[in-house]
Amino acid sequence: MRNFDNEKRKYVLGAVVVGVLLVYVAQLFNLQILSDEYKDKADSNAFYKKTLYPARGLMYDRKGRLLVYNQPAYDITFIPREIRKVDTLDLCNTLGITVDDFNDRMKRLRRSRGYSSYTEQVFMSRLSAEEFAKFQEKMYRFPGFYVQKRSIRQYAYGAAGALFGDIGEVSQKKIDSDPYYFRGDYIGTQGLEASYETVLRGKKGTEMLLRDAYGRIQGNYLNGAHDTMPTAGKDLTLGLDIELQALGEELMKDKIGSIVAIEPSTGEILCIVSAPTYDPRLLVGRQRGENHKKLSQDKRKPLMNRAVMGTYPPGSTFKTSQALTFLQEGIITPETSFPCSGGFRFNKFKLGCHAHYSPIPLAPAIATSCNAYFCWGLVRMFSSEKYSGSAEAMNRWRDYMVSMGFGYRLGVDLPGEARGMIPNADYYTKHYGKYWNAVTVISISIGQGEVTLTPLQIANLCATIANRGTYIAPHLVSSIKGDTIASKYKEPRSTMAERKAYENIVEGMRQAVLNGTCRGANIPGIEVCGKTGTAQNRGKDHSAFIGFAPKDDPKIAIAVYVENGGFGAEFGVPIGALLMEKYLNDTLREESKAKAEYIKNRVIYYGEGER
Repeated sequence: MRNFDNEKRKYVLGAVVVGVLLVYVAQLFNLQILSDEYKDKADSNAFYKKTLYPARGLMYDRKGRLLVYNQPAYDITFIPREIRKVDTLDLCNTLGITVDDFNDRMKRLRRSRGYSSYTEQVFMSRLSAEEFAKFQEKMYRFPGFYVQKRSIRQYAYGAAGALFGDIGEVSQKKIDSDPYYFRGDYIGTQGLEASYETVLRGKKGTEMLLRDAYGRIQGNYLNGAHDTMPTAGKDLTLGLDIELQALGEELMKDKIGSIVAIEPSTGEILCIVSAPTYDPRLLVGRQRGENHKKLSQDKRKPLMNRAVMGTYPPGSTFKTSQALTFLQEGIITPETSFPCSGGFRFNKFKLGCHAHYSPIPLAPAIATSCNAYFCWGLVRMFSSEKYSGSAEAMNRWRDYMVSMGFGYRLGVDLPGEARGMIPNADYYTKHYGKYWNAVTVISISIGQGEVTLTPLQIANLCATIANRGTYIAPHLVSSIKGDTIASKYKEPRSTMAERKAYENIVEGMRQAVLNGTCRGANIPGIEVCGKTGTAQNRGKDHSAFIGFAPKDDPKIAIAVYVENGGFGAEFGVPIGALLMEKYLNDTLREESKAKAEYIKNRVIYYGEGER
């Protein structure tokens, strides 16, 4: 009689054996055919794949002057599994570090994410040519250590640090998200270096080197047949005028604030000053880390680009946008006059103003910066039968402000741009309930209260007035070698106000320079238009100014904002006038040079007023 239990057991054991064999075959197929792990390890014994780094793209100003270029630097790298019998003390003496430094670096690298004994690690970066030469003479003594040639940034001028930005070591997060980068690579971390990273970085190459049985490099594999050459990054030409930039930074020395100048017809930024600033050459070489730490700990925040990141009440420069809104909505005409008895009075509410004749029409109201005129304009708009109430009038007002480039990012080609603040009806209903009116929000009519703008937005307002109602998104890069700039930097945008309304604002700004608050902006032979701003502050007021010139063929529109600078005519006007004169005439008159020297030596202490 047959034993069926034994028969079943035989088949089960056979199936198990076949299953195990299939698992082994599948694993062998995976390791030998599908997986590159062991192939890579084998190749690493015979080959050394050396990365060839491309030259980073250069930067030039609008006149073709070289601003940012490259100079050679060297990294010391190592492959951990290849290090054997290295005289640590000799290595440290050669590199100018201590044994403790060596051990600390090794511990830090081993603990870092992505560390592998098979992959190349950066031990020390940015060696100078002299340091490299000293190491190269002895490199044969340090098996497993290699030299990687790179280039680091250098700057032809000690200006524009905040807009050029910086180069730093790539983060692990970026390595994980972008296959271009590996440990130890450099990347643009701020300014234009960050915004145009993919354009500037170029394309890496690879050199396949052959090793002998002892791991020593014997030369190129197959005479370089498998080598690929790097492709240099693309050069940038900026709309920047570096001499104008340098003058702006000198005038803002020992002050806090910003200057933005724009070419109205193109939207190209001619200068963009953030004060205090720093010399970009401080962030080059081995001292970069220490200098960056000092700058980041400075309470005045020199690493912050106030021109695009700072938000401020625009003060009386904002009155131009109010006049445009009232004109376009039919709330006023150029001949409309409003009373000003030392300010705006409504029942028990009063908002002060400086002395001038009354009643006053639009152009002189702009020229003298009459507060009452624009307050009455807002009251008339909110009480107009065109709207169902204050909420509808408020939202209509906001639509005009947004069309002028306020409340949202303009899209400048610099990282970190702030939006500013333009309130709407819901904002005030949330804060005041259902019952609020023009008097509740009256401060917005003179650029105070909840309204905040960036200096870039204030400058763009001026450029829009110069263009009589259109603007192109402000940008620094005017062209990319072998490529094109984004379409938004070519296409004009229109506001909700018509050209006719803008002509009235231009006339008021011209009167301000001829016989109003901007008389200090007069430049012989040039028709300058301007508007002062004095933005209220807990301490001393901020000094602001916008201006453009020439009146009928504008080449430059500028905004100046000096924190704690007092009246607009005190700092904003003379700084703006000097920069317009320099740009339009390519030089300064002797009396202007004396004025510039005087302003350079004026010191404004943050939060403590001026001396």
